[in-house]
Amino acid sequence: MLAALLAVVFGIALLVWSADRFVEGAAAGARHFGMPALLIGMVVVGFGTSAPEITVSVLAAAQGNPGIALGNAYGSNIANIALILGLTALIAPITVHSQVVRRELPLLITVTAIAAWQLWDGEVSRADAWGLLGVFAVVMGWSIRQGIRQKPDALGDETEQELRLHAMPLKRAIFWLIIGLALLIISSRILVWGAVEIARDFGVSDLVIGLTVVAVGTSLPELASSIIAARKGEHDLALGNVLGSNLFNTLAVVGIAGLIRPMSVGPEVIARDIPVMAVLTVMLFVFCLGFRAAPRINRIEGGMLLSCYVAYTAFLIITSFPA
Repeated sequence: MLAALLAVVFGIALLVWSADRFVEGAAAGARHFGMPALLIGMVVVGFGTSAPEITVSVLAAAQGNPGIALGNAYGSNIANIALILGLTALIAPITVHSQVVRRELPLLITVTAIAAWQLWDGEVSRADAWGLLGVFAVVMGWSIRQGIRQKPDALGDETEQELRLHAMPLKRAIFWLIIGLALLIISSRILVWGAVEIARDFGVSDLVIGLTVVAVGTSLPELASSIIAARKGEHDLALGNVLGSNLFNTLAVVGIAGLIRPMSVGPEVIARDIPVMAVLTVMLFVFCLGFRAAPRINRIEGGMLLSCYVAYTAFLIITSFPA
């Protein structure tokens, strides 16, 4: 048990550090090759912040632990909205200026509905996985077009500011990109092993561990970047990190994992986890695209989101762990 706990703690710490290096290297490298700042913020940063979820879920699926793969993806989505944006809004209310971010919100609702529909038959088949990856390709094509053709946007301005702050030579960017990716894979293997052992020792399902410990661990890069961005007044970057990560998680993470190994989906995922994820996504849509002149997530709404996460996690613990 002690070895498994240490593996989880060390794995999460290394995962967070390596993900940060990977994102910085990827963003700086993309900038050297002339990629627009808005496109970097929409695609490169979105992919980079989801790199922990991708590596963990792919390894979990390959090792025959579909519960961790699915729980990590959907649990991260729930944590991103309820825990990360909830905490961030309590620290500094999040005002939405970016038109790109506003257009991503209904897109995320649509993607969530597609995921729920695909899971209705109780499995993620390879056909389902290809379908998710096909939608992901369409979303990426739309994002690239937006990033290239979009007029000046708040998200692009905030990304440009961060790129200047973390500028680095191309060789160093490539170095951190490679090192970050290698350590992501290593830390993911350590984390998955520890999570599986803890699940066995406590007598709970891989899914519950994936929805809680693993999901929060892989979401820590988004938590750190969102809080830092909000404190700097870069509200659209904080929200954009979460939206991009959730799109990647729902489409690419589940899609790649399902392609590697088809996964059965327990009824609790359809009856409990998907509805929670969907309701939180709709709440985020209402908060950010409501009828107010200046859409924002204020502290009261941040508290509501955080309360939802606490209640959801408490329900998981009460109903899943043996008495």
